[in-house]
Amino acid sequence: MNRKAKPPAAENFEAALAELEKIVRRMEEQEQPLEDSLRDFQRGMELSRQCHQHLKKAEQRVQMLMEKHGLTEAVPFDPDREKDRE
Repeated sequence: MNRKAKPPAAENFEAALAELEKIVRRMEEQEQPLEDSLRDFQRGMELSRQCHQHLKKAEQRVQMLMEKHGLTEAVPFDPDREKDRE
């Protein structure tokens, strides 16, 4: 079987997000062949997964730092609650 090489993982969150945004723009702005659309969709899903993993690791690091310094437990962000404070 002749399989294409899997695209490399993005170096960091910013690189993954930038590539994902580029793919989204291309898919929204251009008519492209079905195969190209499917390839972009697949790569976009991979990048989305990578972004999620980067964010999860960052969240874990923040939690560890908070615990190390004896800070209180992190509270999930609630945008509705923030609106009430304004």
